[in-house]
Amino acid sequence: RKVAGHGVRAAGKAFSTQASVFTPYVIEKQQVEARKNSYQRQFKAFKSTVAASPPQGSGESRDTYNVAQHVKGTDACAKVGLDSLGITGPTTLHRNLTFQELFEHEQANNEGKVAAAKNGETFTVYTGKYTGRSPKDKWVVYNEGSQSAENIDWNDINRATTPEVFDELYDKAVAHFNTLEKAYVFDCYCGASPKSRKKIRFVHEMAWQQHFVSNMFIRPHTQEELENFEPDFTVINCCSQVDEDWERHNLNSETAVVFNIEKGKAVIFGTWYGGENKKGIFSLMNYWLPLADPPQLPMHCSANVGKDGDVALFFGLSGTGKTTLSADPHRALIGDDEHGWDEDGIYNFEGGCYAKTINLSEETEPDIYHAIRTDALLENVVLTGDNNVPDYFDTSITENGRVSYPIFHIPGYHEKQMAGHPENIIFLSCDAFGVLPPVAKLSAEQAMYHFMSGYTAKVAGTERGITEPVATFSTCFGAAFMTLHPTVYAELLAKKMEKHGTHTYLVNSGWAGGPYGEGKRMSIKTTRTCIDAILDGSIQHTEFKQDPIFGFDVPVALDGVDPAVLDIKSTWADPDKYDAQAKKLGQMFIENFKQYEGKGEVDYTKFG
Repeated sequence: RKVAGHGVRAAGKAFSTQASVFTPYVIEKQQVEARKNSYQRQFKAFKSTVAASPPQGSGESRDTYNVAQHVKGTDACAKVGLDSLGITGPTTLHRNLTFQELFEHEQANNEGKVAAAKNGETFTVYTGKYTGRSPKDKWVVYNEGSQSAENIDWNDINRATTPEVFDELYDKAVAHFNTLEKAYVFDCYCGASPKSRKKIRFVHEMAWQQHFVSNMFIRPHTQEELENFEPDFTVINCCSQVDEDWERHNLNSETAVVFNIEKGKAVIFGTWYGGENKKGIFSLMNYWLPLADPPQLPMHCSANVGKDGDVALFFGLSGTGKTTLSADPHRALIGDDEHGWDEDGIYNFEGGCYAKTINLSEETEPDIYHAIRTDALLENVVLTGDNNVPDYFDTSITENGRVSYPIFHIPGYHEKQMAGHPENIIFLSCDAFGVLPPVAKLSAEQAMYHFMSGYTAKVAGTERGITEPVATFSTCFGAAFMTLHPTVYAELLAKKMEKHGTHTYLVNSGWAGGPYGEGKRMSIKTTRTCIDAILDGSIQHTEFKQDPIFGFDVPVALDGVDPAVLDIKSTWADPDKYDAQAKKLGQMFIENFKQYEGKGEVDYTKFG
C-alpha cells in the first residue's frame, strides 16, 4: 500500500504540474481503471504477452538481467551509498529492478498506461510540457582554474553557471529526496568496452525513469558488480521539483539541468523527459574521452558490422536515415546512436535504442515496430480505444513521440556491442536543394570539412514557417552534445582514419531533378545500392570524376544506380538553374565554415 500510495502521489504531481496533455478527467479515469484492474489480471495478461514475444536468441534477454536489490530499513541509504550524497531519508531503495519488477512498480505507482502494442503490452508514460530536451535549460558549472574550465568550448550550447548555484540546487534536490519514503537507484555503465566505460549512478523518484535508463545504458550482470560499484558520475533526477529562484540564479527558467564535472554530479529539475538522462551523459562522454590517455573519439553515429568483421559508421542528422540505413539484414547492429572509438575499435555507449515513433509502421520500420513489446517504454504516444492501442500517426501530443527498448529487442544485434576499427565511414545528408549527388568519395581532408560542417536540409512541413529548403549545419553531426571545440573531434577522427586506413563517403538521400517541390526524392533503393557498393568495396573499383564546386569525387557508373542520377546536374531540365543552385549551396557551406578558419592543427577551409 505504501508503494502504491507514494507512486500515486508522485504521478499525480507529474500529471497536475507538468502534463498539460492530461486533463483531470483523464487522470481520474486512469486512476479508476487502475483500481478496477487487479494485479492478478494484469500479471496474467503480462505473462501471455511475454510468451507471445519473438525469440531473443542466446545473448542478453529480460531473464538474464537479474541483479535487483530491495534495500529496506533506516540504514538503507548507507547500505547503497546514498548517504555519501547526503541522501539519508528513504527507508526503501529499489536498485536495478528486473524488467518484470519495473512493469509491476509502474502499474502499482499509477505512473502511466499499459499500451496494447501489436507485439506485446508496453508501458506508456507522458512527460508533460517537455516532450523533448530543453537545451536552453542545460548548464555546466564553471569551476575556475579547473580542467573543465580550460577545455570546455563555452558557447550558447555549453552555458556556464556558478558553483554557488549548483550547490543550492544540489542541496534542494537532496532535501527533497530526504522527504521520500522510497527511491529508485540504477547503477550502470556508459560504454560496452570494459577498458573505456564510465560508471554512472542514477537516483530517481519514479519506476518508469529507472525503466528508461535500464533500457538505454549498459546493464550490470552480477551482484558483485553492484557490491563494488563506485560511480564516476551521479545524476540526481529531481524532476517533480522546480527552481523557484531561477531568476536570482541567472538561469533560463524554473527548469534546470546542471552538471558539475569536477564534483562528478548533476541535478535535474522541472523536466520529466527521459532523453535528458541519456543525452546528458553523452555530453559528458564527449568531454571525458578526448581528454583520456590515449585520447578516444566519442561519436554521434550508428554502427554495424559485417560477417567478416568489417565495421561501418553512419553519421547523420535527423531525417537522413541514420537508423534505417544502419539496420541491414546482412549485417549486425552494434548501436544506433552513440559510440566510442578507442585503441581496440568501436564500441556502443548504450544498451538500447531510443527511436522516434512518428508515422511508424510495420512496413516502413519493421525492426523498430517489432521492438515495441513488453519491456519497451513508450513516451508521449497517443493511445486509442478501450484497449489503449498506440496510434503513431496521431501527433496531437507531440511530433517527438518516442520509444526506448533494450538492444536485445533487435534481432541479430551484435551481442558484444564492440568490434574492430571501421573500414568505412558514411556521412548521410538529405539535400533538399537538389545539388549533391547520391554518393561521393571524400579525401581525408574533405572528410574533416564535411564532418565539421554536418550538413543536411530541412524541408517544408518539418517546422512551422519553413516554406522552402533551409540548410542545417550541426558540427560533428551533433553540435548540441559537443562539449569541446569541434576541431578536437575532427583532429582525433583524422588521426584515427589515417592510422586505420578508413574510407569516407558522402551519401545523399535528398532530391534529384530540382529542389524540394520541383524535383523528386531519390529512392531508398538508390541509397541502399550506393551503401552496398561502399560496404562490399565495389565502389573503389569504379571510375570517378571531380565535382567542380565541392571538389569531391563522384562515381561515373555504379551497378544498380541510374548513371543520370550519379550525374546529378543532368537530372535538371535547366542546367543553368542547377549551377546557380549549386553555387548558392556552396556559399552556405563557405559562410558556415568561417567559424573554423585558423582553428585547430589544420585549417580545412580549402577542402570544401
